[in-house]
Amino acid sequence: MGEFPQFVRLPLARWVDQGVEWLTREYGPLFDWMGQVLLVPLVQLERLLLWLPWWAVILAVALVAWKVSGWKLAAGTAAGLIFIGTLGLWEHAMKTLTLVIAGTALAVVVAIPTGIAMARSDLLERVIRPVLDLMQTMPSFVYLVPAAMLFPLGKVPAVMATFIYAVPPAIRLTNLGIRQVPADVVEAARAFGSTPGQLLVKVQLPLALPTIMAGINQTVMMALAMVVVASMIGAGGLGTEVLNGIARLEAGRGFVGGLSIVILAIIIDRISQGLIRAHPR
Repeated sequence: MGEFPQFVRLPLARWVDQGVEWLTREYGPLFDWMGQVLLVPLVQLERLLLWLPWWAVILAVALVAWKVSGWKLAAGTAAGLIFIGTLGLWEHAMKTLTLVIAGTALAVVVAIPTGIAMARSDLLERVIRPVLDLMQTMPSFVYLVPAAMLFPLGKVPAVMATFIYAVPPAIRLTNLGIRQVPADVVEAARAFGSTPGQLLVKVQLPLALPTIMAGINQTVMMALAMVVVASMIGAGGLGTEVLNGIARLEAGRGFVGGLSIVILAIIIDRISQGLIRAHPR
């Protein structure tokens, strides 16, 4: 009696399955090629981070932290990375950092041009905004299914799923930052004969930079939040430790993996916040 009528049910799940199957069948070679193109820099970056001495990585990150925010952050950064090493998770941390860097870089490359286009077109903003709402509210596990079907299991689908999950904040805040540039400043630049390209590069982007950096900061945090989920399709890294801890009921293993992710998140967040403060409006 309480069941919903069968004749008004929407077979959306079947339509999505058919769409993904069609993409796999018709454009499989294209996705294989894209996977190979993405895999090469991923592997090279991971090899570089694992090849570098641990002390060189810690020193480089600490120097960046000192440059953007002072010696206290540099000392805390070094202590946090050393602590991860003492837990025996240095290699996993570098693999996680590879995924975060790759996912964030891909998100920034797509987000900034998209945000600029949205800022210049109200119609485009109205079209893209619901898509961004859907991307941000969709459970992160959902992104693993099409990514794993279109690409071979491993790092590439993990990066693609991370990219889709993490890109909306950067797009939104790029659009917002450019729209918040004072109109009188824009008019003054136009009055002095600035071309649209000069107006964007020399006026709007510099003034919007703090907002754009805040969006990139959120994107990095969302990328880190995705690493545990991405480990389910063979991404590796610290997420694998958390997943194995859950699967084998090893609370300590899951705890230290999660704690290492938190430490990485704090370090990256503080450094990116320091970069925002270093470029005041």
